[in-house]
Amino acid sequence: MPIPAIPSRAELVDHLVRTRIAGDVATPRENNLSHYRKLANGDRNYWLGLELEDRWNDEQDVLAVMAERCGVNDDPEYRYGQDTIDPELTVDALERLAARLRKAADGEQRVLFATGHPGGLLDVHRTTAAALRAAGCEIVVIPGGLQTEEGYVMQFADVAVLEHGATLWHTHSGEPMREILKGLEREGRPLPDLVVADHGWAGRAGQSGIDSVGYADCNDPALFLAEAEGTVQVTVPLDDHVTSPRHYDPLTAYLLNAAGLA
Repeated sequence: MPIPAIPSRAELVDHLVRTRIAGDVATPRENNLSHYRKLANGDRNYWLGLELEDRWNDEQDVLAVMAERCGVNDDPEYRYGQDTIDPELTVDALERLAARLRKAADGEQRVLFATGHPGGLLDVHRTTAAALRAAGCEIVVIPGGLQTEEGYVMQFADVAVLEHGATLWHTHSGEPMREILKGLEREGRPLPDLVVADHGWAGRAGQSGIDSVGYADCNDPALFLAEAEGTVQVTVPLDDHVTSPRHYDPLTAYLLNAAGLA
């Protein structure tokens, strides 16, 4: 079914469910619970650039936050099968994100965009960056020559990404964001007023005291925990890699319209 260029809330909710960005998502319950357990057990690969210490060492506490903020099944005995993202929570978070984008536009702030999930979210970030630039914001250009153990930190279509073997790389690490912030400081340039990102890029920015907003899947609990603690301002729950990146276009259109940037 075609969807309007700027959908209503009800039309967007229907679209999110039909494309499995929310609703019954592809990520299975057992994968979600495995990630919650690894985070609670201190596996830093699941901390997404954050310093959680021992504050979330009970996986049932993690599950409770994920049920509240993402919409996964809250029954700890439900261990296998389909899991969910509540599309209403997705749209609620998009509207909170829109308010922060509006603030950035009104203040002509410096904004940095980054993604660890270029196969799904690169164009969401690129389109948002273009809208903020048109509104007078400075889109931060990252320093050159940055790299981590995983690869090179580069900028493509206004969005910082990790490049490895001539390929844009999927990463959960916060190290690329750490290198960007260190590089800006070395060059005597101001840090961003706002980071719009996902995965460890968003987590590390928030941990560094920068206003950070982002997107996260139901098997990536760290950003939702960070939002609950106030380290990350907004975390939008969604499946971050569905069958076509074009499925995110109505979501982006709704976001920019809500921010007054359409």
